[in-house]
Parts: sequence; structure tokens; C-alpha cells
Amino acid sequence: MPSSEYRSAFRSGLFEGRVVLVTGGGSGIGRCTAHELAALGASIALAGRTLGKLEAVAAELRSRGTRVTHHPLDIRDEASVQRVVGDVLREHGRLDGVVNNAGGQFPAAAENISLNGWDAVVRTNLGGGFLVAREAYRQFLHEHGGAIVNLIADMWGGMPGMSHSGAARAGMLNLTESLAVEWARSGVRVNAVAPGWIASSGLDRYPPETVAQLRRLRRIVPLQRLGTEAEVSAAIVFLLSPAAAFITGSCIRVDGGVPNARHTWPAQPMEHDSEATRPFDAFPLASRPRVLDEP
Repeated sequence: MPSSEYRSAFRSGLFEGRVVLVTGGGSGIGRCTAHELAALGASIALAGRTLGKLEAVAAELRSRGTRVTHHPLDIRDEASVQRVVGDVLREHGRLDGVVNNAGGQFPAAAENISLNGWDAVVRTNLGGGFLVAREAYRQFLHEHGGAIVNLIADMWGGMPGMSHSGAARAGMLNLTESLAVEWARSGVRVNAVAPGWIASSGLDRYPPETVAQLRRLRRIVPLQRLGTEAEVSAAIVFLLSPAAAFITGSCIRVDGGVPNARHTWPAQPMEHDSEATRPFDAFPLASRPRVLDEP
């Protein structure tokens, strides 16, 4: 029977004695990252909007011996963010890293986005991320140092069809660069990870009219496939780790080269299998999004 243990590329015990807050930890990349950090010895504080999902992931982690707490949270609400960061510190006694992963958007042409829709996406993907980072800094990291990783997106060249999200993610990258300088004096590193098209459970939340487009995505990617949750998690874990001690204000793209593709050089079928580009499927509990299954 295949092992259900996380097969991290990093050494065992790397985060022993460390506490990491993972927002959006109830599914997708957040869930995967929480599992990898736990497999490397970290204690985990999960935060997210859906209590049932948080409870399920917390149970998965506890079954492997991880110390974990879960905290319902709408990152757009300042008082709630302040409370949850305080609760994490009371229950764990410290906070060494933050994975600022919670976010969300919906596809729509700019002309059809209402002000409420615009505000909801920007407040979640930019304002909420700011609040989580600020409170972690104010309440603990300012005096103790640590690392923050902000999850953004492949928004280079714009995000037609999701302009609200593209604007917010670009703002989050700029915020990352600003905080890296402002908080360096406190021993706090702030970096970003920009996932491209990832075969994550979040794809199943898109409306039916986008299904055909989602199934075509891999043909546009120079590496001719979608990424895995574990490939994003590995970038996050690296930036949280001691190996990234001289990296701050940076962004790691995990996108298969999509922003570099040009109309003068269309993506081409892979000529042969290569270990260097083979999918890194380190998370046995990950499941393929149903939307990617051809009829």
C-alpha cells in the first residue's frame, strides 16, 4: 500500500520547534503547505473562512502527531485578524513564519465587475494579506524576527478576465518589496511566491463556462503541463527556511515559463520525458481537480 507520508525534498526536522501560521489552510495549496511544514517538524496554526475544512485538515495533521490549532478567519476583517494572531500566540507561544495564502477571485470582464465585486477581491487579495502580515509583525515578529511568504499569482502582462485580482496581486508584490525593506531591521524577511496554473482543488470552483479553457491551459505552458500543489509548497518552504536567509523582497515564479512564452515561439510538445521537468508529486493526499478530466 503506498505511503501517505509527505515526501518533502527538504531534510527531516528542518522546522522542529517552529510555529507557522498558514492562512487559507483548509484546502489546496494552503493544505499542502501545512502538510509539508508539519512533515518537517513545524507546529501549525491553520486559518481560513470555512470551519469544516479547517477541522478536516487539522485532523489529518493530528493523526501524524503534529501540534496544530485551527482558527476561523475572514482576513478582510481587521478585528478578526488581530484576534486570531493573538490566539495563535497564546496557544503556541511564538510565531516563526507566516504563509499568507488566503485569497480568492472570480472570472469577469472588467466592464462587468461591480464596485462591490472589485472591492471584495481587492480587500481579500491585497487588504487582507496586508492585515495578516502587519498583525504578525506588530504582535511578535517585530521583536523576534521571522519570515513571511505572500502568495500572489501569474499576473505579469496583466490578467485579462480577472483584472481585479491582477491589480490586487500586483499590489501584493509591491507590498512585499516595501515590507522587506521596512522590516529588515527587525530580522524579518518578506518574499512572495507566484503560482501559475496549478492542478489544485481551487480549479473546481470556477463556473462551467470556463471548463474548456481550463482543459486547454497545459498546451500554452512551455513545459506542457500544469503544476502541482507540492511544487508551490516547495518554493514556500524554501523561502521560510534558513537556506533563504539572504533572500528578501523577492518573488519565486512557479509557472512552467508561461510569462516568457511569445507568439513568435508557440509552446511545443515535449520531445521526451525528462527527470528535470517531471511533476513533483510529493503530497499523497492531493487529488486531481475534476474539471481537468476530459469527458
